[in-house]
Amino acid sequence: MSRRVEFRTKKNSHFGMVTVLILVAMFCSIIGIKSISLRSKRDEYNKRIEALEKQIAKEEERKKDLEEYEKYTKTVKYVEEVAKDKLGLVYEDEIVFESGVEEQ
Repeated sequence: MSRRVEFRTKKNSHFGMVTVLILVAMFCSIIGIKSISLRSKRDEYNKRIEALEKQIAKEEERKKDLEEYEKYTKTVKYVEEVAKDKLGLVYEDEIVFESGVEEQ
């Protein structure tokens, strides 16, 4: 009788070991699949970060240009240009030559 019990114990031991190996294999497969998915997301995020950094650099350049334009609009030269071009004003001692061709 002890021999029969011993056989069942070995059989159960093999079954348990196979079950554990299958579970470990499944666990490793799941981890591998998830890591591939995470790498893909990481690459997407890195591309997005690069695009946003380029956009930030572009906007900072635009900000510089706007600050320079703001300084320019506060100069006398800008005021004179607007007065001449938009309002048609001239200095008293200035002579204006007209081309005779009308703009449409």
